[in-house]
Amino acid sequence: MVSSVTSLTRNGLKDWFVQRVSAVVLAVYSLFIVGFILGHSPLDYAVWYSLFHATWMRFFTILALLSLVGHAWVGIWTILTDYVQCRLVRGTVQVLIIIGFLACIVWCIDILWS
Repeated sequence: MVSSVTSLTRNGLKDWFVQRVSAVVLAVYSLFIVGFILGHSPLDYAVWYSLFHATWMRFFTILALLSLVGHAWVGIWTILTDYVQCRLVRGTVQVLIIIGFLACIVWCIDILWS
């Protein structure tokens, strides 16, 4: 049983489920973007602007970003707890990664809604 404070859900089965659901969200988002690129041959700024100006696309992008962060965190947490035995080093690295993830989330929200 997962008992670390830095675990995403504090439950190994739930962490596994988070990774699977986030992988599906990322796959759907990626396929949509690839399909959009292939379906719009004169792809220019106006086309991208109209796509990302739509509120539903902004929320879809935020959902994809949160899925990416959740997926990455479960993987990083697993690797760090398996291979970094010193709690001080592991905790420091985890805090730095969390700060980086939060910065990326804030930056993405700023880009999408500015």
